[in-house]
Amino acid sequence: MTANEQTLTEIALSFNIEGTVCKCLPFGKGLVNRTYSVTCDSGKRYILQRISPFFKDVPGLMENIISVTKWIAERAEDPRETMAVLLAKDGKGWVTTKDGNFRMYEFVEGTLCMQRAETADDFEESGKGFGRFLERLSDFPIETLHETLPNFHDTPSRYRTLHDSLENDVCDRAKYVRRETDFAFEREEEAGLLHRMRVYGELPTRVTHNDTKLNNILFDKATRKALCVIDLDTVMPGLSLYDFGDAIRFGASTADGDETDLSLVNSDLRLFEAFTRGFLSACPGLTAKEKAHLVQGAKTMTLECGVRFLTDFLEGDRYFSVSRENHNLDRARTQFKLVEDMEKKWDEMLSIVEKYS
Repeated sequence: MTANEQTLTEIALSFNIEGTVCKCLPFGKGLVNRTYSVTCDSGKRYILQRISPFFKDVPGLMENIISVTKWIAERAEDPRETMAVLLAKDGKGWVTTKDGNFRMYEFVEGTLCMQRAETADDFEESGKGFGRFLERLSDFPIETLHETLPNFHDTPSRYRTLHDSLENDVCDRAKYVRRETDFAFEREEEAGLLHRMRVYGELPTRVTHNDTKLNNILFDKATRKALCVIDLDTVMPGLSLYDFGDAIRFGASTADGDETDLSLVNSDLRLFEAFTRGFLSACPGLTAKEKAHLVQGAKTMTLECGVRFLTDFLEGDRYFSVSRENHNLDRARTQFKLVEDMEKKWDEMLSIVEKYS
């Protein structure tokens, strides 16, 4: 057992696990938290995660996750429909060590996680899963939630940060991104539309996931039905359009999020329709104004994500993990190409939403 594995094993033993740890190995492909699978001699498996230091209010974060997962568990038909937080031996939902803050979950057995939808049916199922998540939490006491990442989907705030990063240019990278910043700033006014509508009460604030990438939902391995929404760090008050839009941004793209050949990057209308059909069928409580702005949600979330990647590139890649030079700049470019493609397909996307509304 390596020194790192020994340390992780000791951390795992701080929780109420069943048995002795046999293996503790890196798990998944997350960009923010570090995740490990823990296997015990009892046959039980767990997920151990180092919580990203970007989450400053760990007690509030874990209170959100525990309350939301309990709420869903009380309404679920299958106990695997939500993650189960494992409490530490001191009764808290996390432990603090010299290596950071850690939490554990029960391993959700019999599931699979996809990086990309293998079929349109898979993507429709993910729409049902994220829509059901919204619907299940429609009567959750939203006032009890902590804002774990202030201004997370405050698009105007994201733009202000980009302006500051460009002006400060701490890494001398602004000279490489003139085309990308021009593209973003040309759309700045439109990018703030949903935020303004929320502020003025034109769109309802809901309990939202806020990071609805396809790989944040687990599918039943036997049936390929959407089963469990995971990665609940960003569950906060928000807009349904954020969840719809981010799922489209990630899942309807024809290429990986860091593709360097932008000719391969487009928004697939077939996948857009599949997700829209699934999402609206599982979340019938959306208002007419929410449905009318779903396409705007897809564009806004894609644009906002590009702005975030571009900002991180300018600031020296401090938030998103990178594995090559200009990685975050490549990510920003793919998002902006998707925005451009959505603009070309705008009327078709609106027609699809109207079809299933």
